[in-house]
Amino acid sequence: MAHFPSMDDKCAVLHLSRLQLDDLILDHLTDSKRQQIQQLHLTYNRLLLLPPSVCFLSNLEHLDISNNALTVMPEDIMRLTNLKTFVAKNNLLDESSFPKEFERMQVETLNLSGNRFGEIPVQFLKMTTLQSLSLGGNRLKTIPAEIEKLTSLELLYLGGNLISFIPPEVANLTSLRYLVLCDNRIQSIPPQLNKLHSLLSLSLHNNLLTFLPREILSLVHLQELSLRGNPLVVRFIKDMTYDPPSLTELAGRTIKSQNLPFSSCDLPSNLNHYLNLASKCPNPKCAVFLSLQLKPTERRGVRGGEQRPCRQAPESAAGIGQTDQLPVTAFPLNT
Repeated sequence: MAHFPSMDDKCAVLHLSRLQLDDLILDHLTDSKRQQIQQLHLTYNRLLLLPPSVCFLSNLEHLDISNNALTVMPEDIMRLTNLKTFVAKNNLLDESSFPKEFERMQVETLNLSGNRFGEIPVQFLKMTTLQSLSLGGNRLKTIPAEIEKLTSLELLYLGGNLISFIPPEVANLTSLRYLVLCDNRIQSIPPQLNKLHSLLSLSLHNNLLTFLPREILSLVHLQELSLRGNPLVVRFIKDMTYDPPSLTELAGRTIKSQNLPFSSCDLPSNLNHYLNLASKCPNPKCAVFLSLQLKPTERRGVRGGEQRPCRQAPESAAGIGQTDQLPVTAFPLNT
């Protein structure tokens, strides 16, 4: 048992982390002081249950109980009607740990990474106020089609699970800005994801991807595309060692990187044809031109806004990375 320490009249944030707490007693606090508490941090303690006293903090907006040994959330958590951010990373929670009424909570940020979820609880899929949902490092095998009901979602973090399939319903999350699906077992990307027009970052590294759908190129606001650790990129790295750029590609790269003006009468017909067929990658930070006519080269994934050399990414009408289809040539606009 641990009694709550004294607090002044203006205290709104309470840090009670790393105190070896197994309970929390607030009986000695007046109602007015309890109402002042808006944030509570109880991380790295020895909690097996959420202390009942926490559920009587009527104005609590932010609760972080990460790195404990919690297995269940009590019904009384529904008393926290003002709760906006709930973080319980690295506990022992699963899909049966939450009350059925939890869907009525007006939570905007829910972070339950590093637990034991085998599936996304149905309660979570009805929380239309959710803007951020993090369930990384769990045991998820599927993404339910009902995920499309989270219409306010801006961040979906499902990295480090056992997911092998992305349902096309994910494309209906039109507010989504960050989609993290790294470190899973995903073999293909549904072309419907091109409807995610607000998407800024797509993390797909360390999966089983052998190609990307051509439709990904229409994500005009995409700033980060992470593909490392996939067969698609592994093959690219292996092939690029033995495949230097052609003279046509080097000439096109020089013209574009130096922004040199040209007309059809200034260049050889094959180089003029090459430049006219090329189309700019819609990602402004990638600065790549793509052509569907010349020898295979690759556009590499951009990570963290970093520009990287663009070589050896075969693309086809079906998708980027299928060498048995029409190849694609890519060269950077900027050096």
